[in-house]
Amino acid sequence: MESLKTIHSKTRHAYNLAAQKYHELFHNELKEKAYDRNLLDSFGGKFDKGALICDAGCGPSVHIGRYLADKGMRVVGIDISDRCIEMAKALNPDMPFKREDIMKLSFGRDAFDGIISYYSIIHTPKKSVGKIFQEFHRVLKPNGYLLVAVKAGSEEGYVHELLGIKADIYFSYFHEKEIESYFKKAAFAVEYLERRNPYDFEIKNERIFAIGRKINTSLDRG
Repeated sequence: MESLKTIHSKTRHAYNLAAQKYHELFHNELKEKAYDRNLLDSFGGKFDKGALICDAGCGPSVHIGRYLADKGMRVVGIDISDRCIEMAKALNPDMPFKREDIMKLSFGRDAFDGIISYYSIIHTPKKSVGKIFQEFHRVLKPNGYLLVAVKAGSEEGYVHELLGIKADIYFSYFHEKEIESYFKKAAFAVEYLERRNPYDFEIKNERIFAIGRKINTSLDRG
């Protein structure tokens, strides 16, 4: 298998190419997704107004982070794609953004009250996804919350197009037990774990959603 650096470089390239198409397809999708809106409402209800939330893998539209920002939270958007960040800044001039690789974040320990990771871990090989959860744990405040969304399945590997645009990009699909294991191994207490069927207009994979609360460990006091 190629190195993570190469895999993530290809992810960056693919989303640089597909950013505009992604925005056109998905920027208004929450209007049609009552389940996701209700889940985000529940997640947002765990925080006081003004809580600092990281939208990890915000994409060009930042529609997930924007939803929480419109409810009074301070949201920082990060993405591996230069073009996604460029578009995100133009579309949301009142929000801060940084280009980041979620495998190695530049933020300090205990930086955020919450993290939302909507389909952002799916471009990393399964054997390395645990490192992302460790990073999320590191940058979350004590008792902070992490929301993860993935597509359900068992396969992983390269595909050769993204949204109809020719590009090599890695995809991983998950089962509930795998997601639960990532949370627990990274010292999160799983408080919500559910699978839903795809909407008629979505790619035909079931979705898995999970929320975990950071458990403080001896490392947090180091």
